[in-house]
Amino acid sequence: QVQLVESGGGSVQAGESLKLSCVAPENILSECGMGWYRQPPGKKRELVSRISSDGFITYADSVKGRFTVSQDNDKNTLYLQMKSLEIEDTAVYYCAANCYGYTYWGQGTQVTVSS
Repeated sequence: QVQLVESGGGSVQAGESLKLSCVAPENILSECGMGWYRQPPGKKRELVSRISSDGFITYADSVKGRFTVSQDNDKNTLYLQMKSLEIEDTAVYYCAANCYGYTYWGQGTQVTVSS
């Protein structure tokens, strides 16, 4: 039972920034692979960024150069800094933890970008 809680979503205009947070149970960030995913309206969930167990970070092509993933182990928190937001970034954003072959998901936080 791994509970992940996302926060930081909201409504912004194109070009602005938001920072999402994902609070995880103790030790999860150090023991599990972590990731951010999103589900745009009418589409399936897609990968945004992933951190492997050895610290390797990947980003989807659509967010490279604009989004940055980081974590603070002392606060048990994973972050997603989103800059230069575009209308196409509108989606529900989910935090995920891949632990010992099983993936846990947060409830999601809504990000809405308007022109």
